[in-house]
Amino acid sequence: REFESEIRFYSGNDPLDVWDRYIKWTEQTFPQGGKESNLPAILERAVKALNEQKQYYKDPRYLNLWLKFGNYCNEPLDLYSYLHSQEIGTTLALLYITWAEVLEARGSFKKADLIFQEGLQRKAEPLDRLQSHHRQFQTRVSRQTLLGLEETPDEEETGLLGTAEPQRTSLADLKGRGKKKVRAPISRVGDALKATNQTRSFQTPAASQQLSNNPGFAVFDENSACGPEIPVLTPQPWTAPPAPRAKENELSAGPWNSGR
Repeated sequence: REFESEIRFYSGNDPLDVWDRYIKWTEQTFPQGGKESNLPAILERAVKALNEQKQYYKDPRYLNLWLKFGNYCNEPLDLYSYLHSQEIGTTLALLYITWAEVLEARGSFKKADLIFQEGLQRKAEPLDRLQSHHRQFQTRVSRQTLLGLEETPDEEETGLLGTAEPQRTSLADLKGRGKKKVRAPISRVGDALKATNQTRSFQTPAASQQLSNNPGFAVFDENSACGPEIPVLTPQPWTAPPAPRAKENELSAGPWNSGR
């Protein structure tokens, strides 16, 4: 109640300080998080309240608030791209370290290295911390692997040894099969294919041939598209924060007297 009152009637020149103390107090009071902490809602209110206040764009407190909020978003990579396009935290090493760690966890080693290189070129502070994390990243993923990934068509589907994995066919034939019980065709790759011990094949060459012979519409290929190596969103006016993750144990509204 004290923090809410201070936020409501604040008249100083550093409103970020109140939000920063409020969030730290919440984390200390509810270290396990959960619904009682209400932390996601507080973070969402904070980024809305402080939006477009450019005096905070180079403030580590402001960037830290955004990155914490990104942990509750469906796609944090979109949030990092938004921060980069708006020049929020681009002079701070923490943005590039956090961004690269998420990409590395998803197996996008080449993109993670590009993010590190972007931060090093901008001399993001503290620079020694950024350099240390980059060296640790290079230790985990050798430089030879990075060079090998540049030669492969898709680093997203390439393992550490440079062996490309089979990919799912886009826009395959979805015509049902069977007379009495219609079933849709299934195409498995990777671990799912191994689980079947390769005893059955659900995608026929005829379906692939039919797809290749059908020029009805073109499929966008992100691997052949030309563009900047650093993923950047087009700067747009702020409308709403990224969608938070789906909340558990919440039912949609409906007639209350229709249930049994």
